[in-house]
Amino acid sequence: MAEVWVFVREFDGAPTPLALELLTKARQVGDTTAVYVGTGSEEAFARLGEYGAKNVFHLDPKDSLVAAPVARAMAERLETDKPDLILFGQAYDDRDVAGRLAARIGRPILSNATNVTLEGSTSHEIFGGTQIAEAEITSAGPKLVLIRPKSFAAEPTGGAAPQVTVLDLPDVGGAGAKVTGTHVEERQGPKLEDASVIVSGGRGLGSAENYELIEKLGKLLRAATGATRAIVDAGWVPYAKQVGQTGKTVKPDVYIACGISGAMQHLVGMKDSKVIIAINKDADAPIFGIADLGVVGDVHKVLPKLIEALEKR
Repeated sequence: MAEVWVFVREFDGAPTPLALELLTKARQVGDTTAVYVGTGSEEAFARLGEYGAKNVFHLDPKDSLVAAPVARAMAERLETDKPDLILFGQAYDDRDVAGRLAARIGRPILSNATNVTLEGSTSHEIFGGTQIAEAEITSAGPKLVLIRPKSFAAEPTGGAAPQVTVLDLPDVGGAGAKVTGTHVEERQGPKLEDASVIVSGGRGLGSAENYELIEKLGKLLRAATGATRAIVDAGWVPYAKQVGQTGKTVKPDVYIACGISGAMQHLVGMKDSKVIIAINKDADAPIFGIADLGVVGDVHKVLPKLIEALEKR
């Protein structure tokens, strides 16, 4: 039976949603081993089993940055274990570990894939998702692939608790680094990438102060709030809110785009939303080309009316 490894980063004591998406795909193509990086717990490992992991390699970085020691530990384990495929998410730690691992074992990586086969064939969206490019790793395994978030739906199977093996992290000398402090950005409402409803604003809002309209509407709808790259680069909102090719990929039930023209960079990150509602005064804005419901109007007039109506309910 083929074997697939899935890199799993811990967040708030549990596997990330992205990791659960990868486990769902991995179990469809082979026996799955989760490479779990974090403090770990019986609850976290049981959750991995629910999503298809039969085995877990547990690596606890404690106060070390994960990339260098985890990549080396994985490379050393690959001297005895021979998985056919190793999946990483298109996320910060995943990419860092994947790059270092590839360099250590002399293997290529395919990145930003939306699908993958056991043989290393991958699909990649290009030109804003209007075209699909196919690629293939022809070198010997393991095949290393980075998967874009929201490419697969995370679906539990009710599997049994996996077998857990603790892997010691090696000393990497000067390549290592210690974490001396952490800061969690304050936010209200659900996480952007996990929200079922998202309200996003773009340059059409006119100013940073007008983003308050997005926050008010988001609060009334119990939604997460997002933004385009343009207003992030302008300093109106933090990068954590950015939706798009260089931001977060989201797939909510409802996506409300306010004052967003629909640049390709943004559409890549939200076009797969179930229902897209666009509000823009330009009837020819590209966003209307993918919207399920379009409101041609000035956001400075439409949003206050919408907020007022919701407050009266």
